[in-house]
Amino acid sequence: MAVSVTLPALGESVSEGTVTRWLKAEGERVEADEPLLEVSTDKVDTEIPAPVSGILASIKVAEDETVEVGAELAIIDDGSGAPVAAAAPAAAAAPAPVVEAPAAPVAPAAPAPVVEAPAAPVAAAAPAADATPILLPALGESVSEGTVTRWLKAEGETVAVDEPLLEVSTDKVDTEIPSPVAGVLVKILVGEDETAEVGAQLALIGVAGAVAAAPAAPAPVAAPAPVAAPAPVAAAPAPVAAPAPVAPAPAPVAPAAPVAPAAPAAPAPVAAAPAPVAAAPVADAGDAYVTPLVRKLAAEQGVALGSLAGTGVGGRIRKQDVIAAAEAAAAARAAAAAVPAAAPAAAKAAAPVVASPLRGQTVPMTRVRKAIAKHMVESLKVSAQLTTVVEVDVTRIMQLRAKAKNGFLQREGVKLSPMPFFIKAATEALKVHPIVNARVNDDDTITYHDVENIGIAVDTEKGLFVPVIHGAGDLNIAGIAKKVADLAARTRDGGLKPDELAGGTFTVTNTGSRGALFDTPILNQPQVGMLGIGATVRRPVVINHPDLGETIAIRDMVLLALSYDHRIVDGADAARFLGTVKARLEEGAFEGDLGL
Repeated sequence: MAVSVTLPALGESVSEGTVTRWLKAEGERVEADEPLLEVSTDKVDTEIPAPVSGILASIKVAEDETVEVGAELAIIDDGSGAPVAAAAPAAAAAPAPVVEAPAAPVAPAAPAPVVEAPAAPVAAAAPAADATPILLPALGESVSEGTVTRWLKAEGETVAVDEPLLEVSTDKVDTEIPSPVAGVLVKILVGEDETAEVGAQLALIGVAGAVAAAPAAPAPVAAPAPVAAPAPVAAAPAPVAAPAPVAPAPAPVAPAAPVAPAAPAAPAPVAAAPAPVAAAPVADAGDAYVTPLVRKLAAEQGVALGSLAGTGVGGRIRKQDVIAAAEAAAAARAAAAAVPAAAPAAAKAAAPVVASPLRGQTVPMTRVRKAIAKHMVESLKVSAQLTTVVEVDVTRIMQLRAKAKNGFLQREGVKLSPMPFFIKAATEALKVHPIVNARVNDDDTITYHDVENIGIAVDTEKGLFVPVIHGAGDLNIAGIAKKVADLAARTRDGGLKPDELAGGTFTVTNTGSRGALFDTPILNQPQVGMLGIGATVRRPVVINHPDLGETIAIRDMVLLALSYDHRIVDGADAARFLGTVKARLEEGAFEGDLGL
């Protein structure tokens, strides 16, 4: 029988994917859950496993072709797997007669119920034996583990082929894992907020019929104990009556519930305002990292992520947190509309409640934070770091940008920020001063790079990432602007590929984006130079006017800080490099790049 392999849903906003590589060729045998091909989307790069065992009869989508979610990728002939599937039920059926045989002789004796009791678990385990394991797929070359952030299905629920089954978060990507087969979710093996390695079993999916038969098995098994073998049907009501006393058993749990209402009684004396301020999430607060899916939902609902306390692992903000905040905001607006006079007072009262939920908390570092911390400390241990700062008049740059930005946006499709001008000037200076675009080798040699691969520091809610513009020295202002916009957007949305974070030879960081005048960046090993761009400030300075001589004028000024490795870069080298960058920016001869 031919089984179709389709492109599963790989995220709520992902509508298509590109086949990057087939791991099997036509005619080869493939086992169930064995990686069949690799697919790339704008959110994730992952492997698609085979839903069944068999022969790869036909490949429908070639490498580098793009198709929509649900499209047919290949055909697998699982004819050889049919006998195996048929044999499994037979094996499952075998225990039933074995259990029945001892039941007859032992029925009169007291041990009979003891024998029958273990029989029930054996019957329940049968569906699990035939279940299909759900494995954690590879989600990137350097990703070795993932954390289950949410199960979209509960045990006992029916799931369809390619239907999203759970959400997984790694240090590179956040995505949904689809079900490779249809059936019933028999068992969840990895709970929410638990971490598993790539290839680990996450759950078991069994055949719907097999799981449905499992509950029926205990009824006949329990029947022989109170009644003779011929009376299982008539005795069926008796076991039904037996659970009735069990029903009151949960009732004692109900008295425990009043203990929970007693807890809210404590906050009651406190002011009514603190009560609605998500007190429960505060206890679990951590690094407020959010997935692209949650960020999109927050934008749609108008929820400020910075005001939320996440309830997920490490304080991660989840969909439920955003939905709860949106509902609370809607309720607050309704209340404000009902009492318009009290609205201004309420707004003023709410302003002080902006304190971070991290206050007073001790939380573990995320994987990304630990990696950054280790890398920074190692950098300071390895290199002899020093920083030199110069002041640059970028008035000419700001004038050119103001003149060209509207036409640039229409022509190139991206906004023209000052950043591309600084990167362009830096790449030109690196060609003249290669000592700053080099590395120190373990054998005490120096390698001078013949390419300018510029890393750009991008601040995200997950931490600091440095994607790389490969071959930046060969790009003009428009090319650099497009690369900066693309890499920054995909860094924040979690769509970067591993090789886009590697290979940098020099880094530029815009520390002035938050108003800092200058900074002393820590080198990104094994690089020996990093340029920090401070905030551009308009202020009066003394200039030498060709007609007026020395005079005071309002100019756009910026501080540039070059951190460098003093093992091979001397202060004079740093000054010469910064002098070249300063001259290029103050000259501002970029009209050709801007089409002016």
